[in-house]
Amino acid sequence: MYHAIVFFPLIGFLIAGLFGRYIGARACEYITTSFLAFTALIAWGVFIDGGPAERVQVASWFAAGDLQVDWAFKIDTLTRVMLVVVTTVSTLVHLYSVGYMEEDPHRPRFFAYLSLFTFAMLMLVTADNLVQMFFGWEGVGLASYLLIGFWYEKPSANAAAMKAFIVNRVGDFGFSLGIFLTFVLTGSVAFDAIFDKVDAIKTLSFHFLGYDWNALTLACLLLFMGAMGKSAQFLLHTWLPDAMEGPTPVSALIHAATMVTAGVFMVARLSPLFEEAPNALIVVTVIGGITAFFAATIGLVQNDIKRVIAYSTCSQLGYMFVALGVGAYSAGVFHLFTHAFFKALLFLGAGSVIHAMHHEQDMRNMGGLRRYIPYTSAMMAIGSLALIGFPYTAGYYSKDAIIEAAYASTRPGHTLAFLCVVVAAFFTSFYSWRLFFMTFEGPARWGAHAAHDHHDAPAVAHSTLAHEADGLPGHTEGAAHDDHGHDIEPAHRSDLVADDHHGHGHHGDHTPHESPLVMTIPLAILAFGALFAGIIFHDRFIGEGMDAFWGHALAHGPNNHIMHEIHEVPALVSYSPLIMLILGFVLAYWMYIRRPELPGELAAQQPSLYRFLLNKWYFDEIYDRIFVRPAKDFGLFLWKQGDGRIIDGLGPNGIAARVVDVTRGVVRLQTGYVYHYAFVMLIGVAGLISWYLMSGLPKGAH
Repeated sequence: MYHAIVFFPLIGFLIAGLFGRYIGARACEYITTSFLAFTALIAWGVFIDGGPAERVQVASWFAAGDLQVDWAFKIDTLTRVMLVVVTTVSTLVHLYSVGYMEEDPHRPRFFAYLSLFTFAMLMLVTADNLVQMFFGWEGVGLASYLLIGFWYEKPSANAAAMKAFIVNRVGDFGFSLGIFLTFVLTGSVAFDAIFDKVDAIKTLSFHFLGYDWNALTLACLLLFMGAMGKSAQFLLHTWLPDAMEGPTPVSALIHAATMVTAGVFMVARLSPLFEEAPNALIVVTVIGGITAFFAATIGLVQNDIKRVIAYSTCSQLGYMFVALGVGAYSAGVFHLFTHAFFKALLFLGAGSVIHAMHHEQDMRNMGGLRRYIPYTSAMMAIGSLALIGFPYTAGYYSKDAIIEAAYASTRPGHTLAFLCVVVAAFFTSFYSWRLFFMTFEGPARWGAHAAHDHHDAPAVAHSTLAHEADGLPGHTEGAAHDDHGHDIEPAHRSDLVADDHHGHGHHGDHTPHESPLVMTIPLAILAFGALFAGIIFHDRFIGEGMDAFWGHALAHGPNNHIMHEIHEVPALVSYSPLIMLILGFVLAYWMYIRRPELPGELAAQQPSLYRFLLNKWYFDEIYDRIFVRPAKDFGLFLWKQGDGRIIDGLGPNGIAARVVDVTRGVVRLQTGYVYHYAFVMLIGVAGLISWYLMSGLPKGAH
């Protein structure tokens, strides 16, 4: 049963990847989607049935000295939750892609990549040991690189894919060091064996970088470094927004429920380790809180519909890590579970908007769409309500529990985290309603404005579009490039040449239209989850049935009573998410419906703050100056000076040059004149005679 869940996507990948050109795109779509639907049904079956934890042996992988690694599945409640999340979202993304990618000539490759990604993610969440987890970890990194750069003719897509791959390697380096240290401390990489030795190693020290560290704390920090990269936490977050270069279904798959939640899953899986390393949990809490606040501030001013949702994902991941950091592991995983539904709904709903707008992604060129695509607007409204935690939606139960846990905790850093997540709740409500109002309400801005921009010069379009529709002042050059340079995704390769690459004007005279049924059915299913997943599963995940549901899948130390203490927080704390929700809605309504000129006035009054947020706190520019440029300059130096001048100059090229010099000298002796040759012969004869006479003298003779 579990073998089928894991390996059916792999079979779909092999069929679509190897035989796609022979069986055709439609067959690839049917096969891969059917396989994923089958695995999703099985996953829901095992999730509902529950049962005790078990270990399913697949094969003995390898042995090297004391290191014994098996290929096995660790099946417990945490695994079953992740199986449901991954297979459900992947199935709906496959189905949605049948309509969204209909005009793309390379659909077999696309569906093969989707299935490969799903297989790698399933390998990760079913891992019985750290090595197998690392295999799935790197597998989703590879598949995400292929999916983000699917439209590889676009330089921006290639750059985004490479950026995601490289930034994740930074985190993965720390993750690999954490695995090495864990093996050194415990002598094993299997989870159960590691957990059994936690008490024995929690007081050990380890000398690292010139200091003596608590060994368990150091191991957890290194492992969390991997989670920071994969889950786009503060400082290693820069790859996530650029990953929007991939097709919209890819954004839903990667950023809703799978790749970006891998870090959350890893910390939850290793919660017995982290629970005994409180200093590491402080770092998790603080980083999560900062990420929730930081990403929400950037989402306030973004104009690309997918980038707003991407920064929302980054912020919500921060919520999950805050929960893990304060010990509310079940609340963090519950938010992962509910977030999968409403965030996939928002991304796929955004794809439906983009499809209706003929691949336009800039919200300043939208408006009034509710009258033309009412179904999509309703789905986006449901997703937004769940995201902001509207009462009794899915996000309401999980998000509020995290805020209450952050307040109830006594661990250092919890106050900062609590303030960050509460303020982030206000920002989330504001930018969610800002997105909805700019896209679906107000006057239509996709007619005359788009046609006008199509005929204007690109520089003029960049300078004017910043305040047309949104009332905001002009961008800096970098911001204009971010919002207009590479955010329009073509439906097929030929669009790369025909489309206006600034994202304005192509198909501008066409009336927006609703998406086909194959794209709207997944929206309805996800909307159901966004509305009811919280109320249905609340008791199991974080309610009275929590202990029986989770069993030993998550750590619950003897001093960890956080999930009971959240019921004792002051009423103001419990109502703070609702207060922030209302304030965010009122402010967004006032600024974008009643006073649409107000955003421009505020941005004009605070241009430095506006540019600071629009340019994402300038992290890309800072990293470019500190890391990218020096690395490129150093590489150029090694190429030109080290390789070219020294190695080649003194090595192959130098030796070859000296041989050429010698041969040129020898060639000069070959003049072709007989008297020159006769003269040389005479010199030779004289030399031989002199040598003979000198060598023939007796010893001591002069």
